[in-house]
Amino acid sequence: MNITHFIIDNNQHNLAIEFAASQTIESALLSFEYLRISSPASSAKKLKTGPAAITSHKKAVRLIKIESVAKHGYRLIFDDGHNAIYSGHYIQILAVEYDVRWQHYLTELKASGHSREAMIDIKQL
Repeated sequence: MNITHFIIDNNQHNLAIEFAASQTIESALLSFEYLRISSPASSAKKLKTGPAAITSHKKAVRLIKIESVAKHGYRLIFDDGHNAIYSGHYIQILAVEYDVRWQHYLTELKASGHSREAMIDIKQL
């Protein structure tokens, strides 16, 4: 899938994505939180080990960098230390299926008793 342009908007916590004109979708605006909780690294872990714990507390996560990884896709690097390679095809799926995937995540999150809100980071001195 051909992605022509990314715009990281740290004020709105969104990633604007423009796809080539021949694609199913021309553009998308995806939140950093949605991208982080949809990480392909988490999906792979679920397949290997069975049901995985839901990713929570990522409402305030920021996308700090995107690196091209040749034919494999794009490495998204988040400020919580997580990074993963998202293929162009997977990014397009995330854009097209946003409503269904986001509602499924919110339902799972509520059922688990976890929250979207960031946790307080306490460090011992």
